[in-house]
Order: sequence, then structure tokens, then C-alpha cells
Amino acid sequence: MTTANRRQVLATTGLAGLAGVLPAAAATAQGQRPTAGKPDLFIGTGGHGHTYPGPSLPFGMVQLGPDTDNSRWDACSGYHQDDGSIMGFSHTHLSGTGIGDMLDVLVVPTRGPLKLKPGALDKPQDGYRQRFSDELAEPGYYRVKLESGVLAELTVTERTGHHRYTFPQGAGHILIDFAHMILDVWDKGVLIDEASLALSPDGMLTGSRRVHRWAKGRRIHFAMQLSRRPDRVEFFGDDDTPAPAGAKAITGNRLKVALFFDQAGGEPILIKTGISAVDVAGAKAALAGEAPGWQFDSVRRAAARTWQTQLDCVRVEGGTPDQRTIMASALYHTFLSPTLFTDRDGRYVGLDRKVHTAAAGDTAYSTYSLWDTYRALHPLLNLVQPDKAAQFTRDLVRQTIQSPAGSPVWPLQGVETACMIGWHSVSVLAEACVKGVKADYAAAWPQIRRRAFDRSFRDLESTLGRGYYYDLGFIPADKVWESVSRTQEYAYDDWAMAVLADAAGASADAQALRKRSLNYRNVIDPKIGFARPRFADGTWWADYDPIQLGHNPDKHRDYTEANGWQATFLNQHDIYGLIDLFGGDAGFVKKLDALFVAPSTLPKNAPPDISGLVGQYAHGNEPDQHAAYMYAYAGAPWKTQAMVRRLCTEMYKADPDGVIGNDDCGQTSAWFIFSALGLYPVDPVSAVYVFGSPLFDAAEVALGGGKTLRITASGNGPQAPYVQSVRWNGKPWTKNWIGHADLAQGGELAFVMGDKPSRFGTAKADRPPSYHPGPRPTRA
Repeated sequence: MTTANRRQVLATTGLAGLAGVLPAAAATAQGQRPTAGKPDLFIGTGGHGHTYPGPSLPFGMVQLGPDTDNSRWDACSGYHQDDGSIMGFSHTHLSGTGIGDMLDVLVVPTRGPLKLKPGALDKPQDGYRQRFSDELAEPGYYRVKLESGVLAELTVTERTGHHRYTFPQGAGHILIDFAHMILDVWDKGVLIDEASLALSPDGMLTGSRRVHRWAKGRRIHFAMQLSRRPDRVEFFGDDDTPAPAGAKAITGNRLKVALFFDQAGGEPILIKTGISAVDVAGAKAALAGEAPGWQFDSVRRAAARTWQTQLDCVRVEGGTPDQRTIMASALYHTFLSPTLFTDRDGRYVGLDRKVHTAAAGDTAYSTYSLWDTYRALHPLLNLVQPDKAAQFTRDLVRQTIQSPAGSPVWPLQGVETACMIGWHSVSVLAEACVKGVKADYAAAWPQIRRRAFDRSFRDLESTLGRGYYYDLGFIPADKVWESVSRTQEYAYDDWAMAVLADAAGASADAQALRKRSLNYRNVIDPKIGFARPRFADGTWWADYDPIQLGHNPDKHRDYTEANGWQATFLNQHDIYGLIDLFGGDAGFVKKLDALFVAPSTLPKNAPPDISGLVGQYAHGNEPDQHAAYMYAYAGAPWKTQAMVRRLCTEMYKADPDGVIGNDDCGQTSAWFIFSALGLYPVDPVSAVYVFGSPLFDAAEVALGGGKTLRITASGNGPQAPYVQSVRWNGKPWTKNWIGHADLAQGGELAFVMGDKPSRFGTAKADRPPSYHPGPRPTRA
């Protein structure tokens, strides 16, 4: 389907499309309050956004939806808006990630000869792929017309996926492709093993498999019921070998089962599927507890109500229609991850690969994209979903204690993937601790301390080079991959771990960690004003070029998904120390200016993650997403205001390619939400928000506990991005920042905007706090 045709469909997409599903009162505006907006679920499904349009409940276990591809990088979510055919509908997806996995239990409703392989993307007729039309997606519901004439509809509960397939008159069949997965290559070894399928006498289909993709060794179990018994069932084993006639079960690696209906037309065929990471019994319990009947429309209505309540937490007025759509869509995407991981009886698989049972009131979760989401997603959830954020905090404490690898890095489906660098779960925990979230931080400290100080503790890919970091104060580029970024991010984790050490009563450890958190300075060369690779003998890379990814492009990257320009501004916690390395405010502002106006040239070996360039600033990836707010620390907040407004309007669109770069489990969306409200958590652990430029005339944010934050921006407009003054609860507020302790109590934050820069927030006493011990850094 072309973008133009899809946009015609999208005119009815979102909560507006639920008018016939929800009670009339639910769609009625509440007085003069700002509106919640209508999300467009196709935003982010094009370009490199890597989102998917299928239904899920907020943070739900089942994320059901169409799969259009499973073999390209832009197929990480299983769906891309440029693809013209659908393979089928699977029950698990990842939203916005740069690595793919999941796509479990693919359901393919179709007609004609049975085909057991999907066929190539450019030749859908060679397999079971189907072209499609009339695609519609709204929170909790998805619908599409397949070229076989089948109308496919999907909805969900937390742990169950619901399908409704309306076939034309005549024969039809439903293929369950249990070999389907992300990036499975048939001639590159087995990525699935210990698979089984079985059909019970009561007609329930069950299955289990172990998958060795990104989360190596993860397990998935399902239980599936159909509203109509098939007339014939055929199982297929490895290499699509048919099982003996009449078989009711099969084991192997790549398994499939076809369900044939002599007369598929007439009443729709309903399917409901429960899933579990623990066992088939958990999947059956999901069906029994969440889907006892065959009320597809009732499930859809319940999902719509859940989303309406969820999205109602932020309401805005003003801005353009597209900006309001972008805001609602960004909110939607921030509520997809982390994902539920406990069965209905509380059982879950821990990072020790053992089955545990969560205590009453606790819940286990998966899909923590922590290298990305510690920056803005988790701070946003602490603000607008404090009860849910507290669950995530307690869950990360529990995962820290249970994991043989210590502090979680990127846990997915009970597996530590060790993806990216650092161990930023400590930032999420430290932020929560500072903000008063109750959790047993002291119980987690021994495991956290091992990663912080114990040289014998086994390193993961994400934690390599700790010994050099301890001894030299930096990681040498001739010894360890991505050395500059590792030094910087390990330093930030030291800053976060110091908070947790204090919470555990380990004051000496806290002092040592705060001191060590200044190690980032050791990879900033003040003579040239850039983050620069150093070698084990202490010398700098001589032929330095900030555009390059490293000193030996064929073998080494010295930065993580960044180059020297972007890495120079990675520091988040000692910003005044960084400013001094540039000679003070004027030098730092000049360097920031240069970042945003430098030629947007990248080397040929640059990864696609480095995207959304404004000069050399890369909004499409995380390392310097806070950089525009750093002007506020150097006495030039008006430059923050102008750049943030520019990024809000240029980097986000109400189109499938409207997310610049990967959405990364909602991080890039969370940046927009904060920035559109007029503030941003540059250093989440400090628990302060730096003011930017509010995009909307007014916003209302539900904070939990009945508290409300109202933000207004009088005089606002496309040509008026500059803050002239601020009042907090009616009183003048001269600071260019506000603390979480104030904001979380609720109140009114009133901006006055104008078309010219002002002196608001420029005084040193009004600049944001940042950790900065004496003495000041020495410039070489």
C-alpha cells in the first residue's frame, strides 16, 4: 500500500475510530480541559522507526500484529510500511529496537493451495504472503483485508491475543507457522530447537519452543483455541516434512500445523491464544483467566477503554493538528515497554534462567532497553505513571539480585542480552531512589557493588575494560572496542551507583564512586576540544578526526553509535566540569554552536543509527539527545529554547517515517513528550528538569494520586519559541529548571513566550544544579 492510500485509512485511525465501540459518553469532551489527542499507530512504522501497528495493552505481554518481513534491519519489529505484503499475524513484537527478536506463533489465514514458506518480499505469490488493503490500526485493535478475501481483525488482553477471520464462501485454511521468527535464515544453522506442537481431544492446540536469536535460549509456550473445529489437521516437521496422517503431535525444530475448513465462510473463525515464558500451563491459565468466552467485540471495547484511560494522562491544547497527533502517538509508544513477564499465578523466568514466583503485589517485566530508556522514558514514567514506574523499580531490584551477571544491561524474556555498553539499570534505580520510590535498594547493593569494584567479576560484552578503567582512569583505544564511550558511560554509572551506595549505607563506596565518576574527563582533550581516543601509554590518537568513528575504522570503533562530535557532549552529571574544559561559558557555547552547524558529513562506515542530523548533532540516536539543553548550564538558555523548538518541529512528523531513527522502546518518543511540555531531564539521577520551549499553548498532566500539573504558554506560536518569564503556582520563578520534588506535587507552571531571546534564567544562581566537586578541572 502506498503512503497516500494508507493516509486515507489513517483518517479514521485512533480513538476517534472507536465511536461505534465505546459508549457515547466516553467520547465526550470533559468541560474545557485540553484534549488527549488521537494516536496514529503507523507513525514510526516507516523509515528507521521500527515500530509496529498491531494491538497491545499498555505494557502488555501479548503484542499481536502483522508481520511483513523478518530478514532486514528495518524489519526489527516485523513490520515496515513500505512492504506490500503480509506474512501473517504473530503474538510478540519489539517496538523501536535496533535488533530484532520475537514474532512468535505466526497465524496465516488464507485460501487456495497450501504453501508452507512465505516467499520473497518481491514475489509474494511464491509463498503464503498476501498483498493487502484497507488497513486500520487503533489502540487495542487492528484490521486489514487480505488479497485472499479474508478480513483479519485483531485485539488483545494482557496475556492473550484474539483473532477474528471472516472468510469468503468456500474452503480455506489457517497455517500456524511455529518456525517463523525474526531474521531466521534457513541455511545458516538452527535458531530454534526443542519445539513441539500438540492437538488435544478438546481441540486446543499447544506448543513450546526455544529460540536462539538475540535473547539466546528464551522459551515461548502457547495455548490456542478456535471457535470452530477444523475438518482436517496436518502437521509438518523440519524441512516441511509431513507428519503421518492422523498425527496429533510433533516435535523437532521448525514446526508447522495447517488447519483446513471445507467451508470457511459464514460465521467468522475466532482464535484466542495465551502465551507464557514458563510453560504451557501458564498459557492455558491465561486463556482461562482472561479469555473465557468468544466475545471479540467485548475484548476490543475493554482494550479501547484501557487505552483511553492511559492516554488521558497528558492532554494538550494549541499546536497544529499534526503536532497533537504526534504527541498522542508518542505517548502510545512510551506505554508499550517494558512488557509484562509474569503469568497469572505470578510465575516468571528470572535472569538466572530459573522459575520464580513474584510476591503478592509484585510483577516481573521484560524488554528493558536501558541504554536508551534511562534518559527520558523512565523519567517520564516516574512522572506520569508513578505506580507503574515503582513496579519497574522493584522489578529491576529483583533482577539485579537474581542475575548471575549483576546489574541488568538489556534484559529480554528472562535473558541478559548484554546489549550496548554500561549497565544503566543503576541509573533507573538511582533516579527512583532520589525521587523517593520505595524499593529494597540495600538488598541489591552487593550485586551492584560487584560490578563497581570486583575485578574478578565476570565481564559481559557491555562491561569490558573495567580493569583499565580502574587503573588508568580511562579505557585505552588500543585495547578495547568503543573505548571513549565506555569511559564516559561507565563514569555516569559510577555517578548513579554512588546514590545507591549511600542508600545502602556504604558511604565510603559512594565517595569513591563520585570521585571516579569524573573519569570521563580523561577522554576529553581540552587542547582540541573533543572527546578523543587515548592509548594505553596515555598518548592521544594523533591523526584525530571528529567525523570518524575510530582510530582504525576497519578494526576499531572508539565510540558507541557516535563519532567524536556527538561523544564530546555525552556527559550528563558534571556539566560544569565539562564547561570548564572548554574554557568557561563562552567557549562551551561556541562549541555547542559548532556541533549544530558543522557539515553533516559521516564516514562510509557510519551505522544507520547516526541519523536525524542537525550539523553533527544526531537526534536519531541517544548519545547526545540532551545536548540542546546544555546551553542552559552555560548561561544561554535562549539557545536551548530555539534549538529544542526546531528539533520538535523538524524531527517528528505525522507520517509513517515520522520518527527520526529507532524509537528504541519509546525513548525518542519520550524526548518529544518532555520537550513539547517544555522541560527535559538532562541528568535523570539529579531529579531536575531543564526548561526548553513548550510546544503547546496548554497541557494538563495527571501525576497520580489525584495530582495534576498544568503547563501554560501565553504568547506562544511558531515564531515565539523564547521564554520571557515563568511563574510557578502564581509566583515568579527565575530559575531555568525545576526539581522533581516540586513538579510531582502538582501545580501550575506558567510560561510567557516571545519572539525574541530574553535574559530569563541566565544568572548563575538560576542555572541547573550539576555535580561539580573542587578543584575545577585543569586545562592542558
